[in-house]
Amino acid sequence: MFEIEEELKKLPAQPGVYIMHDSRDEIIYVGKAISLKNRVRQYFQSSRNKSAKIEQMVSRIARFEYIVTDSEMEALVLECNLIKEHRPRYNTMLKDDKTYPYIKATVSEEYPRVLISRQMKKDKNKYFGPFTSAGAVKDTIDMIRKIYRLRTCSRRLPEDIGKGRPCLYYHIHQCGAPCQGYVSKEEYQQSVRQALDFLGGKYEPVMKILEEKMTEASDAMEFEKAIEYRELLSSVRKVSQKQKITSQSMDDRDIIAMAKDERDAVVQVFFVRDGRLIGREHFHLNISQAEEDSQILNSFVKQFYAGTPFVPHEIWIQEELEDGPVIERFLTGRRGQRVRLIVPKKGEKERLVELAEKNARMVLSQDKEKIKREELRTIGAMNQIGEWIGLSGVRRIEAYDISNISGFESVGSMIVYEDGRPRRNDYRKFRIRTVQGPNDYASMREVLWRRFSHGLKEKKALLEEGQDMSFGSFTRFPDLLMMDGGRGQVNIALEVLKELEVSIPVCGMVKDDNHRTRGLYFNNVEIPIDRHSEGFKLITRIQDEAHRFAIEYHRSLRGKDQVHSVLDDIKGIGPARRKALMRTFKSIEAIRDAGVEELEKAPSMNRASAEAVYAFFRDDNKGKL
Repeated sequence: MFEIEEELKKLPAQPGVYIMHDSRDEIIYVGKAISLKNRVRQYFQSSRNKSAKIEQMVSRIARFEYIVTDSEMEALVLECNLIKEHRPRYNTMLKDDKTYPYIKATVSEEYPRVLISRQMKKDKNKYFGPFTSAGAVKDTIDMIRKIYRLRTCSRRLPEDIGKGRPCLYYHIHQCGAPCQGYVSKEEYQQSVRQALDFLGGKYEPVMKILEEKMTEASDAMEFEKAIEYRELLSSVRKVSQKQKITSQSMDDRDIIAMAKDERDAVVQVFFVRDGRLIGREHFHLNISQAEEDSQILNSFVKQFYAGTPFVPHEIWIQEELEDGPVIERFLTGRRGQRVRLIVPKKGEKERLVELAEKNARMVLSQDKEKIKREELRTIGAMNQIGEWIGLSGVRRIEAYDISNISGFESVGSMIVYEDGRPRRNDYRKFRIRTVQGPNDYASMREVLWRRFSHGLKEKKALLEEGQDMSFGSFTRFPDLLMMDGGRGQVNIALEVLKELEVSIPVCGMVKDDNHRTRGLYFNNVEIPIDRHSEGFKLITRIQDEAHRFAIEYHRSLRGKDQVHSVLDDIKGIGPARRKALMRTFKSIEAIRDAGVEELEKAPSMNRASAEAVYAFFRDDNKGKL
């Protein structure tokens, strides 16, 4: 039994991270502290003024745990990682989990390439970005290839020069074919330098070159070439015209501002690189009414820069941050150079922050209805499902499906939906080990037994080691199990849970004659549902996702020649006869039960092949299903 008052006395006066759990052992809040003893005790002191959000959170705390660190900065890093992993309900959370593409110039190679990259590494190559549009990056790389004819292949040069033939890009005039020695190393390096200048924002030289080539081609009556140069020139002009905001300083910086209402906040980020605005992005956050702007921005900055690969030299922001000094030290370590958080007070800097705030307010206003619709599709739909079956607080649902072909090599899938959205990191695949033939009930029993028995073992091991229960891959149990079927599948699940002494509600998705969900089966009662509701649409998505995931796994195994029909094992039965048998008898069971005369009547079959099939299914060592 966890006694909160007793555990509070044991808290150390050291920096670290504290983790709050509710009665279902779900992590509901993660925070950091310079002194764990002082910070955690504050939550349970009635004399302190606490917001409604904190009051509600504290009322749900069943236990807490903590991890001691050597410094506040270590605690900050750990806090960011745990929030990203567990997405606790009462932390201010980014709704978006975006990654940004970069353009990577492999200048560490003798014959550099220009590529798209999803991460920025500390290597000898050059990176440009981040860019907010992968399409824009692709278009830019295509343009560079057409203008400068740089290679994109992975050949090792100069070692592979002269080996093989030039690729298609050479023949369509988008590569100079250094792999064949058609362009010298010096000429190629000159093209690379020009491409790097272009990526750095020096557009005038290439525009001048393209204008000259267009004119030359036109004078020579090579009109197709002239049109090609004209289109390239138009593309470069569009790129150059996007740089509307410039700064006298050529530093890299992000400009961050926020707008909020009672429930939602939007943070706008302008990305300025080498003094040019290269893109902007907005982020939605879930907040409580009592949270101050500085608290929201503090949470955003920690989460955002814990996940983005590039850290600029300066970050301009609306408010002073509570964790400002430690965030600066953390980001300085990530960048490898000094990073400054600046709150502009006047002049151009303040104007740009105000511009970012204006954009954030506009997005918040425009996206209000969109946010509401998304909440109805997700959290609202989860609540609706809970209301239909009389359960509250349903946040995490697990659903399962079994897939097999012709009774051979069954596989199972487990998918997870949390707050109405798929949580793909928690998906699991199962290859059925103990069941032969198309026995969905027995296969489902095996899958559920393996899933929950493994989860119980993980919990026990973590408890013995004194580790956080949520660190295991199977330790998080759902609030609701949804079975793709009615009473039969539900009873299988209930039997497994009872044997393992696990208490989880189980709900069946009952289908009509057209294989469409018509209701939910719960506590021995079929509950009708509104087919036009968001809850019904979410159930459909869950069913489709479980089926897709199982089929995808099955297909991957078949692609490796690991899954096949039992008919493939019968001598004299090739693809044509196998198809004929399945079309005639519809199932492996019907083929197994047929006599020789019935088998012989199937298209493509003769007496010998019919006898081979008949004998196969009566050989105890071969024809078992």
